[in-house]
Amino acid sequence: MLLTGAEIVVECLKEQGVDTVFGYPGGTILNVYDALYQHSNEITHILTSHEQGAAHAADGYARSTGKVGVCMATSGPGATNLVTGIATAYMDSVPMVAITCNVNLPLLGKDSFQEVDIAGVTMPITKHGYIVKDVNILADTLRKAFAIAKSGRPGPVLVDITKDVTANQCEYTKMPISEMADSNVGTKATYSEEDIETVIEVIQAAEKPFIYVGGGAVISGAYEEVREFAAKVNAPVCDTLMGKGAFDGHDPLYTGMIGMHGTKTSNFGVSECDLLIALGARFSDRVVGNPKKFAENAKVLHIDIDAAEIDKNIRTDVSIVGDLKEVLGKINSKLAPQEHKEWITHIEELKKDYPLNYDPAVLSCPYIMEELDRITKGQAIITTDVGQHQMWAAQYYKYSKPRTLLSSGGLGTMGYGLGACIGAKVGNPDKTCINIAGDGCFRMNMNELATASRYNIPIIQVIINNHVLGMVRQWQTLFYDKRYSQTILQDKVDFCKVAEGLGCKAIRVTKKEEVAPAIEEALAANAPVVLDCIIPEDDKVFPMVPAGAPISEAFDAHDLESES
Repeated sequence: MLLTGAEIVVECLKEQGVDTVFGYPGGTILNVYDALYQHSNEITHILTSHEQGAAHAADGYARSTGKVGVCMATSGPGATNLVTGIATAYMDSVPMVAITCNVNLPLLGKDSFQEVDIAGVTMPITKHGYIVKDVNILADTLRKAFAIAKSGRPGPVLVDITKDVTANQCEYTKMPISEMADSNVGTKATYSEEDIETVIEVIQAAEKPFIYVGGGAVISGAYEEVREFAAKVNAPVCDTLMGKGAFDGHDPLYTGMIGMHGTKTSNFGVSECDLLIALGARFSDRVVGNPKKFAENAKVLHIDIDAAEIDKNIRTDVSIVGDLKEVLGKINSKLAPQEHKEWITHIEELKKDYPLNYDPAVLSCPYIMEELDRITKGQAIITTDVGQHQMWAAQYYKYSKPRTLLSSGGLGTMGYGLGACIGAKVGNPDKTCINIAGDGCFRMNMNELATASRYNIPIIQVIINNHVLGMVRQWQTLFYDKRYSQTILQDKVDFCKVAEGLGCKAIRVTKKEEVAPAIEEALAANAPVVLDCIIPEDDKVFPMVPAGAPISEAFDAHDLESES
């Protein structure tokens, strides 16, 4: 059938099963928005307050559902406003297709009004990017974009379409996904049965194995295999921020997060182990600390789908490149149950000696997170911004399922959480979705409350309000002799009035006894609610490892007190 390029965009979205698009219209993308108007009963469009919010919402939708998230923007500043969201998705391997439209083909390269080479701008932060200048290749290009975004190690793909292509016509034939070209090039398994046997031999020889679970375990859907594997190896399990929920946070083998703000049990245990098994993890600097001192007593076994991650940050002794779910399935079928009683007993003693703790006398983020966990029974989807509150959310809410903590791990994007929470709620309407943000982060994209109220998306926005840039202030306190340069936010901003002005319900919380009633009221509201929680300005996240130090040097408030 003869369709315009704009109509082809919509038909291709329908082919891919896309039910929701997040975006903001403008001049060059008008034809696409006109086509979306004609299909509004099939594809829901969420108009965000800012294009960055659209990218974060598409990201949150993708992380929480496992589907490809879709965002749209017009040319020039509309497209560049997507860049931070695209980079966030790229760093955390989130499947996303960003569709932008550019000026007419004859105007490209002439500094035309609202012209930007967005494909060039985003080249380093996308799996692939396309500029479509011919309507005849538009459908195939969009199909390839979706295939690339979700294949292998997922990531964002940009499709930039000139405006005249959206107006031109060509023949379009619907194509089922099953008939589309395989774009899984370069991600096929490269391991052999001998490699599996080698892994099993290494595991069987270990006396003190430790399992380190990363975001790849969530992305691959390998959580059942991870849990069976941990039980068979009989090894303690730590996770990264991105790996939360792949292993049950209530399991006796679980030791908590690893790294800069990981538990002492995880950091000390990994430093003592004789075999570190990394599952879908990339050995980030926030995990490793000093790479020369990281797990220096251990052999390293690394399983990951991306060959580029093997030996990139930490040298391995044994590695397998392949899909984690598939690889662990094969290992589990051949591995006999192991037993490490002395090692597990030692780890249990570390847990008792070094529990997470906080001051119970004051209102704090850890207390709020524990109350959220108790009241929601650990079943909520938690999104976060970046900073102290992010670490507290990772430490004190117990994640038992994958895709329930959505956070910017690689890029560390302040302002990520609110858009992501909206996207998660749209993708999971039956689940409770709560965003945890510091007051510094909340200022960056609080305009997206207007999006939540416009569509009556019943999210809960918790502001951990200490009137400072908490994590930066923590570093200034510990390493910069309390020189609080530009981190104090004591001003006249009233977040409750802001929330109400943007159409949301607002509750201020200043005491511990107010926390539970406020959460219950927010859950019952069936509307977007903001909880402005006032905590002390000098609360700190512990344990902590100084940048570049070995993770075995993790310290907490008690260590600082004993030193002084």
